Amino acid sequence: MAASISGIGIGLGLSCSSNLSKSLHSSQSSGFRVKMTVSVEDKKKNYTLQKSEEAFNAAKNLMPGGVNSPVRAFKSVGGQPIVIDSVKGSHMWDIDGNEYIDYVGSWGPAIIGHADDEVLAALAETMKKGTSFGAPCLLENVLAEMVISAVPSIEMVRFVNSGTEACMGVLRLARAFTGREKIIKFEGCYHGHADPFLVKAGSGVATLGLPDSPGVPRAATFETLTAPYNDILAVENLFNSNKGELAAVILEPVVGNSGFIPPKPDFLEALQRLSKENGTLLIFDEVMTGFRLSYGGAQEYFGITPDLTTLGKIIGGGLPVGAYGGRREIMEMVAPAGPMYQAGTLSGNPLAMTAGIQTLKRLKEPGTYEYLDKITGQLVQGILDAGKKTGHAICGGYINGMFGFFFTEGPVYNFDDAKKSDTAKFARFYRGMLEEGVYLAPSQFEAGFTSLAHTQEDIQMTIAAAEKVLSKI
Repeated sequence: MAASISGIGIGLGLSCSSNLSKSLHSSQSSGFRVKMTVSVEDKKKNYTLQKSEEAFNAAKNLMPGGVNSPVRAFKSVGGQPIVIDSVKGSHMWDIDGNEYIDYVGSWGPAIIGHADDEVLAALAETMKKGTSFGAPCLLENVLAEMVISAVPSIEMVRFVNSGTEACMGVLRLARAFTGREKIIKFEGCYHGHADPFLVKAGSGVATLGLPDSPGVPRAATFETLTAPYNDILAVENLFNSNKGELAAVILEPVVGNSGFIPPKPDFLEALQRLSKENGTLLIFDEVMTGFRLSYGGAQEYFGITPDLTTLGKIIGGGLPVGAYGGRREIMEMVAPAGPMYQAGTLSGNPLAMTAGIQTLKRLKEPGTYEYLDKITGQLVQGILDAGKKTGHAICGGYINGMFGFFFTEGPVYNFDDAKKSDTAKFARFYRGMLEEGVYLAPSQFEAGFTSLAHTQEDIQMTIAAAEKVLSKI
C-alpha cells in the first residue's frame, strides 16, 4: 500500500492507541479557532422532549413510522426521537429548544459544519438564477473538474441525486461493460436500498433487525454473492467457484454502515489483484468516505485505485446529490455517449453543485485533514478511556473525520464481530448522551463524523459527558 494505515484499528484488537498515541499537533496553521473551556454542567438545563413527542406522534399518522428514513425512528436505541429545528456549525437544536453537539452531520455531508456562511451566501446567489434547470449548467463542469482532479479513479463522472442512485447506476454500468451479471458485496456493507444490494446490508436494515427486505424478488438478488468483510479467503473462494461470471466487487473501503470498521492491511490490495486477474471491476462505494478520509477519499488514503467509484454526501454540501465515475473507457458506456441508459431530471441541480463546489474549496485549504485527525483522535481516545475507567468493555477507532466505537472487547473486523457489541448498553449510553447535549447516530451500527466546526470545547464536553453517562450505566 502506498499510504500508511497505522492506527486504523484502534481498539479493534489491533491496538487501542496506535493512532491516538501520536502527538496531537498544533492546528494554528489551519486557521481554525479552538477553545479550551471544559464544562458540561454550564449547559445543563431541564431536558424535555414534549414538543418532539407531539410532533412525532402526529408524524406517525402521516408517514410510515413517522419518518422518511428508518434509523431516525430510534428503534434500536428506544425512547423519543428528537425533531430538529435548526443547525449551525457543530451544534443542532430541537423544537423543544435543547442544544446538542452533533456527531452525525446529516450522516456525513456537514464536514465543514452546518449552515456554513460561505455556502449559504453562494446558494443565495445561485437561487436568484433559479433552483432547477433540467438542462446543462456551467456549475456541473466546475464540480466535475474538481471531482476528477481529486479522486484517483475518476476520469469521467455522472452526477445523480443520491448515493442509492449512484450505486444503482454503477452496478448497471459494471454489468454492461463486462457483459456479466454476478457481483460480490460484503456483509454489513450498505449500498443504498436498491433491490440487488439488500442482502446482508447492515445500516438501517441491521438496526431494524431485518436480514433482507420483503418485496425484493429473488431474481433481483440471485446474482448477488456475499462474503465477510476483511476475509480475503472467502472472496478467493467466490472467484474460484464463479470463474468468468463476476462483473464487479463492490464495497465500502472503510465500513461505516456496521459501525466504523477499517480494512485489514493488504485487504484492499488483495481485492484489486483478484479483480484484475479475473477481468472483474473493483468498485469503491465512497459515498461516506469520499472527501472525508482525505481529499481524494479512501482510495487516496490507502493508495488503492479502483475501476469505479460512487460518491455522495460531501460533494453536495448538504443538498441531495450522488455521483459515479471511473475510467473513461468504462464511463463512455453511459448514455448518451454509449448504450447503457441512466437519467435524472434533477441530476446536476445548480443548488447542489454550488454547495458542493464551496465545500470542496474549503476542504482544499491547508490543515483541514490534520485538524480533523487531531480532534477526532482526542474524541475517540477520550471515550475509550472513559469506558475503561468506568469498567466497560469498549473498543473503537477513527480515520480523520470518521470514527466509531463498540461496547465489546473486540477485535471488530466484520459485521459478525460488530454484532457482538452490547446494543442494549449502547441504547442506554445513547439516551444518556442525549440528555447531556450530545447527538450521536441512533444506532450501534453507524459511524460517527466530526467537522471543521467542532472545537476543543466540543470535544472536551463530549468526553466529560461520556464519562458521566458511562459511570451510571
